[in-house]
Amino acid sequence: MEYTVLVYKAEEGGYWAEVPALPGCYSQGETVEETIKNVKEAIEAHILALKEEEKVPVEEDFIIARVNVAESAAV
Repeated sequence: MEYTVLVYKAEEGGYWAEVPALPGCYSQGETVEETIKNVKEAIEAHILALKEEEKVPVEEDFIIARVNVAESAAV
């Protein structure tokens, strides 16, 4: 199974990640690589927990796009 993972820079340093298809599934790390490794482990644990109680969600196809807006509109 594949899941989309969103990785963000943390304000306090390092990175954190979330899995949109698995609400509540997050992880963190000092580097992007470590964060991805940690979130993979978090996904595996999250799926195991879900299997005990309910059906494991399958990620729906979606598109992530970046959109530029004028700076005056963003203020």
